[in-house]
Amino acid sequence: MAEQAVASGGRAADMESPTQFLGRTRELKELLADIERAGLDTLSGRKAPRARVLLIAGRPGSGRTALAAELVRQVADRYADGVLRARLSEPDGTPVPVERTARELLTALDRPTPAGAAEDELTAALREALAGRRILLLLDDAAEAEQVDALLPDTPECLVVAVSHGPLTGISGVRPCTLGGLDTKSAVELLSRYAGSVRITVDPRAAESLAEVCQGQPAALKLAGGWLAARPKAAVADLAKQVHAEGDEGTPLSRVFRLVYASLPGPAARILRLLSLAPGGLVDPHTASALAGSSVDGAHTTLEDFVALGLLHAADSPLPQYEVPACLHPLLKALTETQDRPGELQLARARMLERTLRLLQSCRAITETDDPEARQKLLDTPRALRFPNPRAAADWIGIRRPALLASARAAVADGELDTLARRLMSQLVRAMVVHFGTQAAAGDLYGIHRLVLDVAERRNLPREKAAALLNLGDLDARTGRTKAALGRYRAALDAGREANDPYATGRAMESVGGAHLEIGDYDRAADWFGRALAQRLARSERADAARLYGRIGAAHTYAGRYGEALRSWRAAVAGHRKNGDVAGHARALSEVARVQEYAGRPEESLRTCQEAVELARRAEDPRLHAALYLRLADTLEHLGDPAAAQLHRGAAQRMLGEEPQESDAAEPGPKQGAFEPERDPNACEIRSTSAED
Repeated sequence: MAEQAVASGGRAADMESPTQFLGRTRELKELLADIERAGLDTLSGRKAPRARVLLIAGRPGSGRTALAAELVRQVADRYADGVLRARLSEPDGTPVPVERTARELLTALDRPTPAGAAEDELTAALREALAGRRILLLLDDAAEAEQVDALLPDTPECLVVAVSHGPLTGISGVRPCTLGGLDTKSAVELLSRYAGSVRITVDPRAAESLAEVCQGQPAALKLAGGWLAARPKAAVADLAKQVHAEGDEGTPLSRVFRLVYASLPGPAARILRLLSLAPGGLVDPHTASALAGSSVDGAHTTLEDFVALGLLHAADSPLPQYEVPACLHPLLKALTETQDRPGELQLARARMLERTLRLLQSCRAITETDDPEARQKLLDTPRALRFPNPRAAADWIGIRRPALLASARAAVADGELDTLARRLMSQLVRAMVVHFGTQAAAGDLYGIHRLVLDVAERRNLPREKAAALLNLGDLDARTGRTKAALGRYRAALDAGREANDPYATGRAMESVGGAHLEIGDYDRAADWFGRALAQRLARSERADAARLYGRIGAAHTYAGRYGEALRSWRAAVAGHRKNGDVAGHARALSEVARVQEYAGRPEESLRTCQEAVELARRAEDPRLHAALYLRLADTLEHLGDPAAAQLHRGAAQRMLGEEPQESDAAEPGPKQGAFEPERDPNACEIRSTSAED
């Protein structure tokens, strides 16, 4: 299995390539020896119940992630099933929920991750997926022992390398490898790589002095090297004196950072400060441009300059994308608090969300060019916000997915930009459904709808609350959590009534009925479908009324009340006929034939089924036509005419162009049936946003 990288916190691991790694010879030797060290279980004669955990502890900026990456590189060939990586903290230090990390790791393993599944369910699924495998798991920036413990494989053949600020008390058998600074030789070589070898060779004593005042911290040395590289005429000794003159206040990294920051032009310094607002610490030219109110090209140039200075890391991505080092995030945040007014920061956030919103609109619009209105809207979009084709849009949303989800979470947590947050989440849902499909995006959609629900409850918006509850209920129902879905639908009904929203109340009543149908409570199902039908009839919504007659008929069929089922299905037939829905008419007639057969009236069932086949032919729906041929074949077999049945099966097979796996005319259970009504096409749409979206 190929190596897989998972950025659970919205960031990839900050690491150096193998050719760039310097020093840490002693630490690497100790870690490699620790892999082979016998644990307490082995010494006592018992087999180790879980994977071995190696812990690398140190301050942010100490090179702890780079050491972990080098260790992983050296031992990866021992783990035939590959390497998984996950980051367990956001750039601001907030722990990433275990549920989110487990979901990302399962996705990397190509395992199903049911939308809305609880943490325990996902971690159990992860342990099951890792059982019997030899996998190396790198957990970067762990904030607490519980995060690591929940993800530990129950497989002693696996290895977990954890990176943390300090010891992870609570996980047995873990001896932390605590990092200090680099040795002088390695620190000077790191300076040389960033500043150039000439000045370091000319004044090696000054380079050693600079390494000493930086205390060998790799992040501080990189900033110092970047500062020197940008000033070819500056002496290494001068920089060492300036850093020393900063005094003992703060860490070596903070002292060097202050010098680097003070040397930036005003506009660049402002952009750098505002990067602390970037969701998930991930920045692209559009994000930086929106935050600073500058051009996209200008922002791109500034970001590249920051990379050269060691202030940003270029992400391994086909699109321009950069990572704010976690060790610099608190320093940038402190600068915004002292140098920017709250109103300015809020305006910068609003600009960033608005830009993201417009990119999502463009990302969706490029797939709708057959619609003249959508095409014109796309042409009215500024060129910098357009995508050349749907493939480019799909690539963009796939690459920016962690940052987009982080944007939604940050917007909701902010609490002051709820209108923008709601519009952003609406467009994010639509774009994900268009490019990924509802099924593939279900896990992300569940999280987004929960955010919508949070905003709706905070702002007391019953219409939005009803929409979010309906969407969450649908996702719960798809993953088999029918009782949870039923609770969501009932709450959506209450919210819809409070909002006086007939769409929400009607769909909620029908969904409550569908949930009762799923759990086998057919009486309640028929009752709730009847309530929804009464509302549809009162509003003269004839197509929905015809469909609901069919759902009532299905409930009575499952309950064995064939007389009532026939009356309901015949009402559905009449409704579809009046509406001119030939395909719906055929489906309803097919269900009438099914009920007639159940009721012991095979001759009537045959005549009804033949009428349905003729209607399906007129509807020009090959799949429906073939399904009805199969239904007709089953009926003929029950009447003792296997030859005619075989002819109809052959006709169905020719229409489908392949051997049918299973007759669509087979008896449906509560969860399936050839003519069960489809879910509402707007099931994953947030309907409560402004019309301009």
